[in-house]
Amino acid sequence: MNMSPTPHHFTGSPHRAALVAAVAAACLLAAGCSAGSNDTSDTSAGRAGTGRIKIALITHGARGDAFWELVRKGAQAAATRDGIDLTYASDSEAAAQASLVRDAIRDRVDGIALTLAKPEAMQSAVSAARAAGIPVVGLNSGIDAWKSEGLLEYFGQDESVAGRAIGDKLDELKAKHALCVIHEQGNIALEARCAGVKKTFGGETDMLYVNGTDMDAVGAAVTARLRQDPSVDEVVMLGAQFALAAVKSVKTAGSKAQVATFDLNSSLVKSVQSGDVQFAVDQQPYLQGYLAVDSLWLYHSNGNFSGGGTAPVLTGPAFVTKENVSSVAKFAANGTR
Repeated sequence: MNMSPTPHHFTGSPHRAALVAAVAAACLLAAGCSAGSNDTSDTSAGRAGTGRIKIALITHGARGDAFWELVRKGAQAAATRDGIDLTYASDSEAAAQASLVRDAIRDRVDGIALTLAKPEAMQSAVSAARAAGIPVVGLNSGIDAWKSEGLLEYFGQDESVAGRAIGDKLDELKAKHALCVIHEQGNIALEARCAGVKKTFGGETDMLYVNGTDMDAVGAAVTARLRQDPSVDEVVMLGAQFALAAVKSVKTAGSKAQVATFDLNSSLVKSVQSGDVQFAVDQQPYLQGYLAVDSLWLYHSNGNFSGGGTAPVLTGPAFVTKENVSSVAKFAANGTR
């Protein structure tokens, strides 16, 4: 961890003190330095300081995924505000994501924000970061693993809680047979979502595993299952773009099933407004990225860490329905929800 350097205290003869004062005055007049030239931050006024720290944001997001663009936008907003040099890298393969963490360690970054979709594969890389004295915070995935991995803080949604909330919601809507579609097998966050649905939903819950990197394959698999089993009356997708594909699958299959989803984007907002998607559970990815990066600046500049290092900072779940979607529509149009 890079700590703010201790300010120099000048001692010695009156002549030396006068010389120091004169140099300081000249600096101020020339606007070329500040009176506290060794300070890297100005926390007294709650503003980002002049010193720049290097932060790496490393996720398991697939390239071009709109969800991760929201995370990245939030992270960049925090970096701009705090005067941080931010780098973003991602890989959906856990081993490759771990390699990206090691790259950041070699680059001597001052902090790392990362996801733990597959904690066991990330354990060694996280340990290496800690051994190098680099503070690490978690976001989005790994709510059950961040403390055991030694992360400082965690920002995200408790996916099991969110899944159980959807199960209760489906009961309210009188659904009988849900199909929960997992687009990345082995991703603990996605598995927890569907497990939560199954735990509280009073009807029947089936799981369907699909290849989330091939949207045509996702749509075809959902269509085939709906044709095979007409009793399915609710399709639960685990991402906004997958929900949009499911809407097409329902129509292609001639099914009467409704579509619900986790996560949100501007296109999904329109589908909720039109009624093509019943509801979405918003975990606020922009907020996750923002808080993760900002937390590392706060840790460096003032020793702060949220939740006391023992409790996560929850960013969801929040239901977005046709009744309340207008309240988030303008933010989604701006690309921040």
